[in-house]
Amino acid sequence: MDFRKATILDLVEMQEMYIETIKWVCKNDYTPLQIDAWVSGLNNTERWLKLIHEQYVLLATINDQIVGYGTLKNGNYIDFFCVHKDFQRQGIADKVFTELEHEAIKENSKTITADISITAKPFFEKKGFVVKAKQKNMRLGVELINYKMEKELE
Repeated sequence: MDFRKATILDLVEMQEMYIETIKWVCKNDYTPLQIDAWVSGLNNTERWLKLIHEQYVLLATINDQIVGYGTLKNGNYIDFFCVHKDFQRQGIADKVFTELEHEAIKENSKTITADISITAKPFFEKKGFVVKAKQKNMRLGVELINYKMEKELE
């Protein structure tokens, strides 16, 4: 597995992976209606372009295929964190998270925060995050539950 920073040319592959992963990996925690509302965020092209241009976007690749990615906004907020549905449980999330954590430390951040899905909550708890709040978000008239989580950095 290799790491590299994302470019605008990676955007379509990142978006496709995001949709497939949510639909497959989160199906036991969210209804089809909730998943459709969640992935509707892909229609916000401006947000995805800002992501590439303004955040630290780290890609994990195997044979030039993106198998995972994580983003760090403002040096301390994990905005996106995704592992390809066909590459789950292979240690990719651990490695991507470790790299993001190192980047946050390099940025002199004291904490790292994220808004975490029900599905990803156990992973982040194992990484030392604690729940600060349960959140109810509305998207396209559908309620989506996630958690505001935080980890103190050493």
